[in-house]
Amino acid sequence: MSRPLRIAQVAPPMERVPPRAYGGTERVIAELVGELDRRGHEVTTFASADSDVPGRLIPTVSEPLRASTSFADSSNYVLLTVQAVLDHAAEFDIIHSHLDWMSLLLARVSPVPVVSTFHGRLDLPFAEEMFSRPTPGLVAISENQAASHPQVDWAAVVHNGLTLDAAPFERRRGDALCFVGRVTPEKGIVDAIEIAKLTGRRLRIAAKAGPTPKERAYFDEAFMPALESAHGLVEYLGELDQGDRDRLVADSYASLMPGSWPEPFGLVAIEALACGTPVIARRVGGLSEIIRDGVDGFFGDDATQLAFLVDRVEDLDREAIRESVLDRFSARRMTDGYEAVYRSMLGETGTAGEARDGTEEHEAGHALRAVR
Repeated sequence: MSRPLRIAQVAPPMERVPPRAYGGTERVIAELVGELDRRGHEVTTFASADSDVPGRLIPTVSEPLRASTSFADSSNYVLLTVQAVLDHAAEFDIIHSHLDWMSLLLARVSPVPVVSTFHGRLDLPFAEEMFSRPTPGLVAISENQAASHPQVDWAAVVHNGLTLDAAPFERRRGDALCFVGRVTPEKGIVDAIEIAKLTGRRLRIAAKAGPTPKERAYFDEAFMPALESAHGLVEYLGELDQGDRDRLVADSYASLMPGSWPEPFGLVAIEALACGTPVIARRVGGLSEIIRDGVDGFFGDDATQLAFLVDRVEDLDREAIRESVLDRFSARRMTDGYEAVYRSMLGETGTAGEARDGTEEHEAGHALRAVR
């Protein structure tokens, strides 16, 4: 039996772990910490002081930055997080950083191995130079994300996973569509309103409005005029907690993801599918690794085509959609993938390649793929 590991999980200081409402990276970290703890590992989480995780918590900020006036200076707080991790580094066998680009710096100076998961987009102007001297232990969260830098020696691709068994499932659905996400142009929220207008279906929006001047300007100058143009067809619910959000999605006819930016993964998609709710989306980023076109929902190129596809949702098997996603994107499978990466980094048995070859999800393109 493999020995328990002393593992540090390093969260960004932006949101609580787990988040009280919307927050993708922090939900994934919470799931990973919980599953590693259940497996007997000694887990320390670096996160905001109000986080609620098993094992040891080392606070990096007194409150999540998105809830404070310090948000504009987030980079300095990320540096403080790195400093805190280095102060305790000798206490761990391995460090797992979720700080995106700052993880590369942490990995260069850490005295113990660092696994670096990238949760954001990688098709950025500075990315190629950042990856020109890559550190070991780089993990992408989708094949699509990794493919944006094929020259990188990725340790693995590990799909995100959640504990989805308790997601509500309603056999009798309403006729309304739903949109879950953020009020930003890249998420396609204005296109979602256009789809509602084209189909004549009600749309309920559960979305966070960001605090930055750019996000507030988009809310006031683009989102609100689009909302008013729908003449009551669209209801803006603001940011909902997990329970209310799940109930909204479970009662919906379909979930809309019309954003044009390359989603590195798409937690909103797996949450919708866990409720048996089909997803209508643009084929961007990692979504094609989650949504099986014609089985879990449909892909289209623009708002007009997506609107045309909405009525076809009626023919999909919602129970089969739910059962598939519960297996393909579970927290257990995600943790299997990361455990394999940890042990490979430490030179122990159970390498990423062995975990890949011994699991059915590799064949189906599910939780883990060792790249080399």
